[in-house]
Amino acid sequence: TVFDCSFRPQNGVRSIHYMGHVRMMAAVQPFISGAISKTINMPEEATVDEIMEAYTESWRLGLKAVAIYRDNSKRVQPMSSGKGEKKAVTAAAAVPTTVEKIVEKVVFRPVRRKLEDERNSVTHKFSIGGHEGYITVGLYPDGTPGEVFIAMSKEGSTISGLMDSFATAISYCLQYGVPLKFLVDKFAHVRFEPSGWTGNPKIPYAKSIPDYIFRWLAQRFLGAEEMPPVEAGQTPAMRPTQPDPQQALPFPAVASDAPLCSECGSIMTRNGSCYKCGNCGGTSGCS
Repeated sequence: TVFDCSFRPQNGVRSIHYMGHVRMMAAVQPFISGAISKTINMPEEATVDEIMEAYTESWRLGLKAVAIYRDNSKRVQPMSSGKGEKKAVTAAAAVPTTVEKIVEKVVFRPVRRKLEDERNSVTHKFSIGGHEGYITVGLYPDGTPGEVFIAMSKEGSTISGLMDSFATAISYCLQYGVPLKFLVDKFAHVRFEPSGWTGNPKIPYAKSIPDYIFRWLAQRFLGAEEMPPVEAGQTPAMRPTQPDPQQALPFPAVASDAPLCSECGSIMTRNGSCYKCGNCGGTSGCS
């Protein structure tokens, strides 16, 4: 033959090392849901320790199942290298061979760490510019967060569905080992509506709902050295008792139960018996 096979060919001295079969299967296993139908062929002179090593390495590399066959271990076998196999084995034993070490790159396979069926949790109520919601965090036995639920009260199906999907994505990240600090650094201080005063002395003002959620998670579950940095010009301060003259100008009040604009998604303001969008001018049905 012009290439190596599982067994030594007639009058040949080379073959594929049995660990080559194991490592090839380990490279494919992450992309297959079940076990791999592939036999690990071992030479006739394989020892018990070598067979145990093949099983142990297969387990260490994450294979779901292995099938090992030792050459000539049965009277009849599907593949045979011919009558001169014994002579080839003798010749191979006489010729010193160098076994090259196979360079192995172990592909990291994340493992999901699910919570127990009964777990402790923490529920926190928040309000951002009159929009109320609840954060429920499921905890592992060691007290670290493992899942997050976000429920918005008096909100349409759109924002409630987005927050529920966002919380599901956060939960999967935590269960697959993403550090909470990385999520806090990514989502803290993102700015979009709704934003406003919260009434929480530790987080007086929130630039958005994700901003409040992750700053609260950092304040609740991370140490002071891992808290997100306060942006320049954004030092938390309580609402001033005396309004600034520029802030006292007439401005349409936003009701806490105002719907979202169907055109641009902004929060609408009451216009008589209907609602009007101050961003694009759309209405809820009135002219």
